[in-house]
Amino acid sequence: MTETDPPASPARPRRVTLRQVAELAGVSTATVSYVLSGRRGGSGVSAETTDRVRAAASQLEYLPNQAARAVRTGRTGVVLLSLHMLADPWSQSVIDAVVPAVRDAGGTALVLADSDWGTALDRVQADVAFIDGVRPEQAPLVRKLARHRSLVVFSETLEPDGFDVVRSEDLPGCRVAMAHLLASHRRIGSLTSVGSGGHRNIRHGVWVQAMRDAGLPHDDSLVAEFRESSSSAFKAATDLLSRPNRPTAVYATTDFAAIAAVEAAQRLRLDVPGDLAVIGVGNASQTELVSPSVSSVGPRDLFPALATLLTRRAAGDDGPGELHEFTWELFARESTTGTTDQ
Repeated sequence: MTETDPPASPARPRRVTLRQVAELAGVSTATVSYVLSGRRGGSGVSAETTDRVRAAASQLEYLPNQAARAVRTGRTGVVLLSLHMLADPWSQSVIDAVVPAVRDAGGTALVLADSDWGTALDRVQADVAFIDGVRPEQAPLVRKLARHRSLVVFSETLEPDGFDVVRSEDLPGCRVAMAHLLASHRRIGSLTSVGSGGHRNIRHGVWVQAMRDAGLPHDDSLVAEFRESSSSAFKAATDLLSRPNRPTAVYATTDFAAIAAVEAAQRLRLDVPGDLAVIGVGNASQTELVSPSVSSVGPRDLFPALATLLTRRAAGDDGPGELHEFTWELFARESTTGTTDQ
């Protein structure tokens, strides 16, 4: 080698094989394959043997060949999550419940960062995919994709048709939220999201109807609009709470907007719930973790149930699609408890 010759590239390390793990553990390659696949029960493999295999795999830094496993078993171990808005505490609650459950079952959860789930499902070989917020016009695409892969869809309109549907109707819960505020307040603001066409969230209509039914005049100064981001919600809440004759309570059409309203109130030195009551929609787990905790309406135990459903489907439960319904209820927390109108 001359001084001008480039240094030789280091040899690529050879992949550790199942046979090498088996030799170190003193068992057959079939036993190693069974233990490292994550399957449970029915094999006659003792706990001591299982521990020995895993210790050998760890010592050799064995990495499974997922492509080969997919060819052999027809399964990839991948669960795909398509979530409408990653910054939403509801989406984070899905992630917090599903990712550990999939990991414990020996799989991998992939979170899709945009809403183009149709393209993603053509490119990613997932054992099961969860799609949040399917629009009615997308139903034919869902049915087409469900012929070739397992799907779980969050929808208030679709019926199971070769795929699972998780349904949790929000408007009855929104009415409960407004009734909770109207028990103590009359000047209630609506912090509502608006879509790309400028249309207010359908949940805002519950505020309109509830105020009308309570005999309260419509006052557009009690309404603040935001786009679907926490920063936009914070800005809208700050504007709403800075207006003359501000509301004494806020009905937010999402949980992340309710959390933003609490943060805006604290920035303006308003006490929650003493000066301002706040309630959100969705019962995301984050509403319990902030201070003060935020009241919300939503389904109980939806997130762990979804995690169980996805891991079951990913493990090979190919039964017919089912409808999984969750009823909404009130979760009264610190942001509304013990408040009265001023």
